[in-house]
Amino acid sequence: MTASEILHRFTHIVVEQLACALDDVVADAALRDLGADSLDEIEIIIFCEEEFGINIPDEDAAKLKTVLDCVNYLHAELNRN
Repeated sequence: MTASEILHRFTHIVVEQLACALDDVVADAALRDLGADSLDEIEIIIFCEEEFGINIPDEDAAKLKTVLDCVNYLHAELNRN
C-alpha cells in the first residue's frame, strides 16, 4: 500500500473521529491541534488497527503525534518484509 493510499484512508478516520475539516488534516498537523484529546488519540489508533489490520503497541502509539508520524508508521508496518 502506498503512502498516498494510507494518507487518504487515515485522513478519513481523523475527519470522522474529530469532526474536523478535511483541509485541516495535513502532514504536519498535530492530532492535538486538530482537536484530539487523549481518548480521541486512542480511538484513532483503534480505528487504524481495524482499518489496516495491524496491531499498534502502546509504546509505538504514544510516539504518533502528527498526521505524518501516523502515516509513516502505518506505511512502514504495512510494507514490512
